[in-house]
Amino acid sequence: MNKQKNINQIRNRRQARNRAKIFGTHELPRLSVLRTNKGFYCQLIDDENHKTLASASSLGLKADEKKKKKTEQSVLVAQNLAKKAADAGIKGIVFDRGSYRYHGRVSAFAESLRKSGIKF
Repeated sequence: MNKQKNINQIRNRRQARNRAKIFGTHELPRLSVLRTNKGFYCQLIDDENHKTLASASSLGLKADEKKKKKTEQSVLVAQNLAKKAADAGIKGIVFDRGSYRYHGRVSAFAESLRKSGIKF
């Protein structure tokens, strides 16, 4: 079997296992994370109504902020999302890390959200 195909199967299994336990509501939305080589994206999703309540990404950062390390960029994205969540009246979330391990950019993002006052 192709090595990349095997890696993708493992990633899909990990994501399905994680997603089976998580469901977002309007009061407690699901925070979905997407991490790529160039960017970091996140969304607050209401699974009952199939709507995105708020989103933030590293694309919305200023030029001087984009020159920082990727981990520092994810912290800035978390601060932007915390502001948008506060404006929408969201105080708690359900964290969906997708197929990513809770390590590096993902953990820095989550810790920054906790410091901003969002409860997991």
